[in-house]
Amino acid sequence: MNSAWQTYLRDRCAIIENHVVTHFGNIAAERSAAAQETIIADLSPFGLIRFSGNDAAAFLQSQLSCDVQEIDAQTMRYGSYCTPKGRILANFMLWQHDDGFLMQLPASLLASTLKRLSMYVLRAKVQLADVSDKWVKIGVAGTSAASTIEKTTGIACSGSRALQVLRGETFHICCLQSNRMEIITPAANAPLLWQQISQYAQPVGSGCWEWLTIQAGIPVILPDTQEAFIPQMINLDALGGVSFKKGCYPGQEIVARTQYLGKLKRHMVLAHIDTAESVNPGDLLYSDDMTDQSSGTIVNAAPAPAGGVDVLAVIQLSSLDSSEIHWLSLQGPRLIMKPLPYELSTSL
Repeated sequence: MNSAWQTYLRDRCAIIENHVVTHFGNIAAERSAAAQETIIADLSPFGLIRFSGNDAAAFLQSQLSCDVQEIDAQTMRYGSYCTPKGRILANFMLWQHDDGFLMQLPASLLASTLKRLSMYVLRAKVQLADVSDKWVKIGVAGTSAASTIEKTTGIACSGSRALQVLRGETFHICCLQSNRMEIITPAANAPLLWQQISQYAQPVGSGCWEWLTIQAGIPVILPDTQEAFIPQMINLDALGGVSFKKGCYPGQEIVARTQYLGKLKRHMVLAHIDTAESVNPGDLLYSDDMTDQSSGTIVNAAPAPAGGVDVLAVIQLSSLDSSEIHWLSLQGPRLIMKPLPYELSTSL
């Protein structure tokens, strides 16, 4: 987190632990606002890698699961970076910026991803840089998110399509959904934007944004779930984060074979767990049909406003069809399934 930005947020009652805003003084009120009102959140748990140079687009096309050619000045994409075995090392959002690209991914995975990608630059004319401290990322969500942004920035967001990028003079807006958006601005401009938007939106901690991301069915791979899944298991194909028409990239053969041979045995669901305990990415799930073997894994988890925990979890299809799914053990709390806000691939 940019140090000046951290000081600014602390002066506005932010409680910050390990560079993450946990809350602004009233966790229960903030969770309630995330569910019913319009909120504003600092997104410093995510970092940014900048790709520049004449070969940046071609380099990214050869390394990532998404089709970089579909990205233009107004369009962003989800995607993943995989091992040769098709296992996800990191997933991200990618969009154009100036003459290059910005990749947003969890800050906890940025250094390792940057290092690994840099190994494959070779003679390509592309430069990679961690620019996380140069930019501040602000999330705005809720029924009045679009009108709030329009009132404070002059940019009309109402009616914007998902994954559209809108641009102002000193910032750009990533429209994730009609009611969930992200503003990326140079650190020097962030305090004024925050001050203006927070007149109409409740400041909340990072857990509230995580909960909203889970409700949207958007997975975030973290250190505890690296190399645990292939892209289709976390529904990246349904989210447009996998291209089956582009050329080779690490893991492409495994990803394509799974798609065309119909061998996917697990996919990601949205669910609720009625527990007051902490649920964590990487936690195992169990069901009667698998006896002592795990039938699934927690991808992301966040406390729900009304109590309990909402999760994204990758689960065996056979277990979903035949059994109840339980957290941590067969005696643990049962997962209550909720509908995803998008359709899954018809090949499942």
